[in-house]
Amino acid sequence: MVKTDFEALHAAASDPLIWEQHPESTRWQRDVFRRFFISGLESRGALVILDAKTHAVIGTSRYTAHDPGKRSVEIGYTFLTRAYWGGPHNAELKALMLGYAFGQVDTVFFVVGDHNFRSQKAVLKLGAREDRRDGDKIIFRLEKAWREVPAPKSTPPARVQT
Repeated sequence: MVKTDFEALHAAASDPLIWEQHPESTRWQRDVFRRFFISGLESRGALVILDAKTHAVIGTSRYTAHDPGKRSVEIGYTFLTRAYWGGPHNAELKALMLGYAFGQVDTVFFVVGDHNFRSQKAVLKLGAREDRRDGDKIIFRLEKAWREVPAPKSTPPARVQT
């Protein structure tokens, strides 16, 4: 993710229904989204997701909370436009991200709002299991043995195409 991605990502995020189950349900609003976008830039682990055929921006995800001592990382802050819900897109994105992550760490965490049932279902479909609860968040855990995915040989692209 780079600064010039703001307009296209905000356009993708501007549908209020994307955020209706999210703890920050007003993220579709420009000023709220700007804070989300800046935190993505600052994380240095945020990716822009593109449709492979049209090259349209359809969402974002990021790596965060990397802990080299515990050999763990969090994957999160993911959203896709509604046109990409219910198909293979999120699973393909997460498979790419997990393949890379497990080349570096042994454990991946996903932090999901306790009322974000869509995201909880998606994380469970990946094979993650609930690890613990922290206030209004559920922390899911996935171990390296996940599908025995071989890690990519290089760093992930700044943009992920699905």
